Amino acid sequence: MHTVHSIPLPGRAPLLLGAKPVIMGILNVTPDSFSDGGQHDRLASAVAHARQMLAEGADIIDIGGESTRPGAAPVGVQEELDRVMPVIDALVAEGITAPISIDTYKPLVADQAIQAGASIINDVHGLQGAPEMAEVAALHDVPVIVMHWDKARDPGAPLPGAVANYLARSIAIAEQAGIGRDRIILDPGFGFAKSLADNYELLDKLGELGALGLPLLVGTSRKSMIGKLLGNQPEERLAGTIATNVLGYRNGGHIFRVHDVRAASDALRVAQAVLYGPPAGL
Repeated sequence: MHTVHSIPLPGRAPLLLGAKPVIMGILNVTPDSFSDGGQHDRLASAVAHARQMLAEGADIIDIGGESTRPGAAPVGVQEELDRVMPVIDALVAEGITAPISIDTYKPLVADQAIQAGASIINDVHGLQGAPEMAEVAALHDVPVIVMHWDKARDPGAPLPGAVANYLARSIAIAEQAGIGRDRIILDPGFGFAKSLADNYELLDKLGELGALGLPLLVGTSRKSMIGKLLGNQPEERLAGTIATNVLGYRNGGHIFRVHDVRAASDALRVAQAVLYGPPAGL
């Protein structure tokens, strides 16, 4: 069964995590993301896509201004700010009440995004990149999503234990900076410095990370772990993504970071009904 968590958010109701799956809609305002690069890198299309995802059931909008796909060119701080800040400003100006997450590993981008109205930091380096990132999160009292991305991992070491040890270091960094455990969310980092077999082992053993006592985010949407297995392109990976989300939910996942919000929401509602029963009155 799912652990229950209440994640405090600045200036709004807490994010409640437990039996109900929480959908995080991906909004990449980049020209080169692996799946949707160039589709939402203009302000009007980005805002329209955010509105669409919210209408389809997204609980969180995750905005990213730099692709982390293999081989992607690095983006400077100012360029990333130029991409993400107008979108955040526009969504806040429209009165969108869903929490906005900023997907960045740069402290200055995170700081500016939070000041503009974002309320969650999603760091692919798990606070183990720029040391100031934890300080920014603590300063603004916002939750952090810490992801596992260990390029130096010993491939011979048992994977779940290695991921857990890395994330434990991220938790320690967060707590040392003054971020409470109630503001930390764990992401095992599907697709990041992991083989095809690694990804599926991690999905199968996701529940073992529950020993850390913190909520889990599953981010498998359209990734190569699906494409390599099925031999298809990113836009053809919806069915595979749904399968990984449902399995991740059954193994204790709380938040699901997805491109296809409506399909993910429908599938996870069915999975919830299997585990916990349909809502009363139906």
